[in-house]
Amino acid sequence: MRKAITSRGVLLLVLSLMLVTILGYGVDMDVDETEGLAPVEIREYEGVNLASINAFRENSIKGPQEIDVESYTLRITGLVTNSNNYTYDEIVNKHQHYKKVVTLDCVEGWSVTILWEGLLVRDLLAEAAPLANAEVLIFHAYDGYTTSLPVDYIMDNDILMAYKMNDVILPPERGFPFQLVAESKWGYKWIKWITEIELSDDANYRGYWESRGYSNSADLDKSFFGD
Repeated sequence: MRKAITSRGVLLLVLSLMLVTILGYGVDMDVDETEGLAPVEIREYEGVNLASINAFRENSIKGPQEIDVESYTLRITGLVTNSNNYTYDEIVNKHQHYKKVVTLDCVEGWSVTILWEGLLVRDLLAEAAPLANAEVLIFHAYDGYTTSLPVDYIMDNDILMAYKMNDVILPPERGFPFQLVAESKWGYKWIKWITEIELSDDANYRGYWESRGYSNSADLDKSFFGD
């Protein structure tokens, strides 16, 4: 019996060593490689219930845009002392971040309350130094969409250019890399896929929907059609 037990022990030891050899050396295992997991959005912030980042209707003029972040450039042009070109990294990592809960109201009758994170547009204007005759900012999007807002509106309010919503980086359909958080304005002022901010003296400029009869002021307490 003693001899039998010893033989079994030796056999188990040999089998264990073979198993270790197969699993540890016979198979190429990248055990140190980090696997990325999908981000998780928050749905409550400081007591405010947030809508899902998926609670939007797709109403862009050419569908969701796919922008290559490696080649992306945000241009600040027009009536400024310093025309600037920024990479995505320069915008996100070299400017002060801010968070703010703001509700987007669409003319289609739906609304969403989201925690937006980004930088203040007026911080970019401070670096560009607008000329005295600059009256409006014309925002240009990757898909050709445009809209405009007065310089005073941008300077007098905490208007964000967001790159996160509900703690998640903007997905392409939400406007990656940047969406304007035009609070107190109808949703068509919340331009997505921003590629250029142009300073202009044309106070009568009309963007995509404004040139089709929508209000240029887009104030929520007024009709969105005509002014």
